Amino acid sequence: MKKFKGKTAFITGAASGFGKAFATEASHRGMNLALVDIDGKRLKEVAESLSNTGAEVLAITGDVSLQNVVDDAVKTAMTKFGQIDLLINDAGIVIEGNVWELPPHDMQWILDANVMSQVYTMHDVIPIMQKQGTPAHILNVASMAGLLTIPGMPAYHTSKFAAVGLSESTALDLETAGIDNVGMSVFTPGFVQTDLYHSQNHRPERFQDPDNPYYQSNTYKDGEKWMKKCIETGHTIASVVKPVFDAIENDTFYILTDSGYEGELNARAQRILDGTRPSV
Repeated sequence: MKKFKGKTAFITGAASGFGKAFATEASHRGMNLALVDIDGKRLKEVAESLSNTGAEVLAITGDVSLQNVVDDAVKTAMTKFGQIDLLINDAGIVIEGNVWELPPHDMQWILDANVMSQVYTMHDVIPIMQKQGTPAHILNVASMAGLLTIPGMPAYHTSKFAAVGLSESTALDLETAGIDNVGMSVFTPGFVQTDLYHSQNHRPERFQDPDNPYYQSNTYKDGEKWMKKCIETGHTIASVVKPVFDAIENDTFYILTDSGYEGELNARAQRILDGTRPSV
């Protein structure tokens, strides 16, 4: 996808972090914006700010971990703009804690938010892009946590490995089906200064369980502190936005904006070939 002006971007998780930054960049490139987020108040602020720059903006408040919400959002965007040319799946959360302590409903929440939201949008948008027949692109935001593992993050790694696998297999299926106007990329950043460590502020009611002892445990509290520190000391968002859009223009599949992981990626590949287990 080389041309952006006059095209439409559909962006989830658009009220903060990468989603907000990508929406801002898309507006600078002259795109119409269909922005979706569970945080209606912050989404309205972002939409108003971008509208003041001259962009045509549609703000849709909703939880994209629910299929009916995604279905309605895509229909609303199509009614407004009549096309979707760039799909950016940014919505996501982070949860810390080992698998034998973490409440299973938290694993379900992170899979719904980080993986199923991407499934729902691609299910609805790919046929639209195919029918349009014009250059289009899908960007799935994953993480370096979808390529490498560290202790204490099984829920996040599970969801991000799934997002990478979903992106890889969808790219193969697009090629196999002869749908050559739809490009695909998966973005796997390291730690970046986003709003990710505030995930608990966006927990849907169906996953609320405040009396569960896990949320008073040292495992939970220490994990929250550790994630906050990692995010706050990460790379700036501004440093990754242009490289991501450059990658979309160049139809780059794996978008790695942090070169510091090359050794770990090579070591992981070698461990797989050697059949050895991960180790700290």
